[in-house]
Amino acid sequence: MKHNYFVVVLIMLIFVTISFVTNIWGSLIPDVQASFSLSLALVGFIPTFLFLAYGLSIPVGMLAERFSAKPMLVAALLCGFLGCFLFALKPSYAMALFSLFAIGIGFSMAQVVINPLLRVSGGEEHYAFFGNLAQLVFAVGSAASPQLYAYLTTHLKDPALPRNFVIKMLDKVVTPGMSWISLYWVFSAMVLLMILLISAVRLPPLKLNETEKVGSLDTVRCLFTKPVVWIFFVGIFCYVATEQGVSNWISTFLQQYHHVDPTRAAQVSVSGFWGAMTVGCGVNLVLLKLFDCRKILLVFMSCGLVTLLLSLFGSINMALYGLPLMGFWISVGWPLVFSLALNSLHEHHGSFAGILCTGIIGGAVMIPLVGRLGDLFGLRFGMLAVCATIGYLVFIALWAKPLINNATIGSRKKAVEAS
Repeated sequence: MKHNYFVVVLIMLIFVTISFVTNIWGSLIPDVQASFSLSLALVGFIPTFLFLAYGLSIPVGMLAERFSAKPMLVAALLCGFLGCFLFALKPSYAMALFSLFAIGIGFSMAQVVINPLLRVSGGEEHYAFFGNLAQLVFAVGSAASPQLYAYLTTHLKDPALPRNFVIKMLDKVVTPGMSWISLYWVFSAMVLLMILLISAVRLPPLKLNETEKVGSLDTVRCLFTKPVVWIFFVGIFCYVATEQGVSNWISTFLQQYHHVDPTRAAQVSVSGFWGAMTVGCGVNLVLLKLFDCRKILLVFMSCGLVTLLLSLFGSINMALYGLPLMGFWISVGWPLVFSLALNSLHEHHGSFAGILCTGIIGGAVMIPLVGRLGDLFGLRFGMLAVCATIGYLVFIALWAKPLINNATIGSRKKAVEAS
């Protein structure tokens, strides 16, 4: 099949859009809490609805096996647009819950489609490269969204600053006293642009390979009887819980304990968290050629545990630089736990992958849990809950016995010598 690199570029833009919209809450929580007069538990409950929707990976995957790419993708993005636009138009706590759930449903549908579409459009032989590029683009988008938040809120709050066309337009539609809601007007425009582009482009036929098919409900039920499936499902659950339990509370922690302005915290620490994760993904690619992935997971998670404790109980500088550094240490979690899981079963990898993706609901549990504990005992002790999930990932690194180990330079040399 002829490669369609324009569709590849379009998919990268969708990844950027998804990352912008879904990973902004670490910057927004202090503002949203103040605007709606919420407790930590209630404000933490808002992004929970996003991750609850992402937990529907298995039924969404079954839909992808029945419908072609364009209607699925357009419907997914329309759902995301509806969530962004309604929240921008009528910001309230109830609308936030509905909107985040709609966005989660839409973007989980989109990701089920764009991953195999990337393989078809870019070619099987380039899929590994484009897959890694997509993860890099996603991480860059996550690091850039706090910068956009800081720019928009700063310019909307201060009339003395230069006001370009976009700022003037946003000033007319943004709810007074809620400059942060300007992001959702921008997000609405981004998603709408993606819908228009997708509608105008001819997409290649989408044929799922065996690793991309969710499979039947009987297969899923059968997999859930295997202890190894549960162990790795909890592993993905704990990874997402760790990522979201740290990233969503950085700004609030720095504001409460070190009196750092949320805008500055977003620019430096929240953005730095996702930037460090981007760097970590690149470093991991190199380390996998040198070391067993279980050793990498063990060292990185152990370092993450120490860094988190120092950040929570150390000085302002330790918190300002240690919390972003957490992004680097935990960056290996998703790819390594996922690959260890799939390499621990002989068959049904597509169904197993669907089960693992459902573990994203870990974010839905950890964010409000940290908030509730923060209300009761203080956010510093609330964030200590993340230590438990990091500890479980350390257990995975020590316990895992994959059927196939990752190929390293040393293992290849031994194979050559043995032959």
